[in-house]
Amino acid sequence: MDMTDVEKRGLVLLGCGKMGSAMLQGWLAQGLPTSSVWIIDPFPSEWVSSLGVNLNADLPDNPAIVLVAVKPQMMAQALPSLQKLGNGDTLFISVAAGTPLAFYEKTLGDDTPIIRAMPNTPAAISKGITPLIGNAKTSADHIVLGETLLQAIGQTVLLDSESQMDAVTAVSGSGPGYVFHFIETLAAAGVEQGLSPELAMKLAKATVSGAGQLAETADETPAQLRINVTSPQGTTAAALEVLMDETTGFPALLSRAVKAAADQSKRLSK
Repeated sequence: MDMTDVEKRGLVLLGCGKMGSAMLQGWLAQGLPTSSVWIIDPFPSEWVSSLGVNLNADLPDNPAIVLVAVKPQMMAQALPSLQKLGNGDTLFISVAAGTPLAFYEKTLGDDTPIIRAMPNTPAAISKGITPLIGNAKTSADHIVLGETLLQAIGQTVLLDSESQMDAVTAVSGSGPGYVFHFIETLAAAGVEQGLSPELAMKLAKATVSGAGQLAETADETPAQLRINVTSPQGTTAAALEVLMDETTGFPALLSRAVKAAADQSKRLSK
């Protein structure tokens, strides 16, 4: 199974909100014809409605892929409508948070190949990272195809087991929210030191964006990059003494924050 197979047999999106739209935009840019796409969404956006895809139309009998991108609370209502495609050749890929593989197997059938994936919001600008895991019925070819599709919105990583999903949700899935709050608070601290809100925010956004790009592309580790910019008795050292405090700084704070997110992910998955 490859993208040619997807073009021939069709790709179905169950739900096409922000995440589904970001993926679809990437696939269309890579040459997937709109005639090969079916979308089931009761409230499609103007953009989706204008594409010329098969919108809320009768589905193909044996599509190559069904991408499940509805909100988790809509899942029990929406997924049973696709039951007839289970236990066959159709690969299901879920990007819905907190919905375990066992739920899909129970609804669609144990012989259904299913990939569970967790993209994050930078997917909207193709800068996401998506951990994924397949069930026992997914072949190596299924995984390759899943990664190919998900790489339209950024990087992918293959997990060893589904039990890692709560932790990756807490790090990369929820992580953009932590970074956005860091930008807010860094800018607010700049205002406290006499900068205008506009200037402080511009400096904070560009600093976080630039440092992230540098960490992504540099050969050195983030720890080494930190050491490189920290002169003895300098300004960075003075700030890091506060931020790196084992009890009141980032080590303890982020440990608690990520644990809280992972614990909540476990609760939502039950």
